[in-house]
Amino acid sequence: MKFLRDLLDKQKPLFQKGGKLENLYYLYEAGETFMFSPNHTNGIKGAQVKDAIDLKRMMITVVVAMIPCLLFGIYNTGHMHFLAVGEAATFGDKFLLGLQLVLPIVIVSYAAGGLVEVVFAVIRKHPVNEGFLVTGMLIPLVIPATIPLWQVAIATIFAVVIAKEVFGGTGMNILNVAMTARAFLYFAYPAQISGDQVWTYIGDKTPIDGFSGATALAVAYNAGVEGEQSVTAALASHNTALSDNLFSFANMFFGFIPGSIGETSTLMALIGAAILIGTGVASWKIIVSGFAGVYLMGALLNLLAVNNFMAMAPEYHWVMGGVAFGIVFMATDPVSASQTETGKWIYGILIGVLTVIIRVTNPAYPEGIMLAVLFMNVFAPLIDYYVVKANKKRRLQRATV
Repeated sequence: MKFLRDLLDKQKPLFQKGGKLENLYYLYEAGETFMFSPNHTNGIKGAQVKDAIDLKRMMITVVVAMIPCLLFGIYNTGHMHFLAVGEAATFGDKFLLGLQLVLPIVIVSYAAGGLVEVVFAVIRKHPVNEGFLVTGMLIPLVIPATIPLWQVAIATIFAVVIAKEVFGGTGMNILNVAMTARAFLYFAYPAQISGDQVWTYIGDKTPIDGFSGATALAVAYNAGVEGEQSVTAALASHNTALSDNLFSFANMFFGFIPGSIGETSTLMALIGAAILIGTGVASWKIIVSGFAGVYLMGALLNLLAVNNFMAMAPEYHWVMGGVAFGIVFMATDPVSASQTETGKWIYGILIGVLTVIIRVTNPAYPEGIMLAVLFMNVFAPLIDYYVVKANKKRRLQRATV
């Protein structure tokens, strides 16, 4: 490490003012601060707050919290493949195949987004922020393993530019960047990411004919709205060439179902939630209220049910689709979420409520968490505005008594 430190110090004059590579100083600074702690303070006189947490450590904590979802997603991608081809395989074989499919997506996401970050840092002459450490991992986890790599690159660039850089960069975005990337793919290339088909690869990366069937949400909608069978019975009896009883509650909770890379396992998302809450990085109020909103809306629809989908047990909404992953990692984005403590409760509950409403009432869109999060991102400032306004009103009333 001393050798690397000495090498960086030796090259630093080239990037400082007057050096040959002066315009690339912030690219140098990004690499230096990524490998070593900054050797300077902010230079502001007066009281200073000393804390072990900074933006880089916060972002790394979120990445660590996503590792369980990533590792399980890698395994599950290989697991689905071997189920589809009807071959027995060891844990290592499944994991290695999944790694072969997932790792390129992660690399492309980081490369495309990192390039945009560097370009804007050089143009605007500001340090390269660590915000994309999280976004670069989130984007691969919310898309299927079958997605073409060029689509990953386009979606990442679009999301970073439109959802973040145009608003001023890290800490200024009003929309969750990873959800914006998924929304772009959904509306630009629906055939690859619509969510109504099982995503399974064979060796040449071609979806297996005969193994492309309805996802759990599509089965639920078709059985609940168009069929006579209850949703839970339809899910339990849904036999495909992949596996008998594929969409049992247990399989959906643990994540042994086809879907986007990182969002199939509710259990892994909850482990990530425990890490985020334990470290104080994410708001437990948003997570709890988000799951509560899903359950309460599902229970309300049970009372108003006019079809079997509305009558589905509310807890099934927790384990179907990307609800758990979306609430834990997307809704809790500290930039685009509500900032007030009361607002966090309202924000989380409304995300859960909207997710279920979109799922149950929109036949063209079986998943709802993406639109719910983006919609509430837009309304988060309004929620905070009225929360603060109400608080001012109460304090004024006490002051005049």
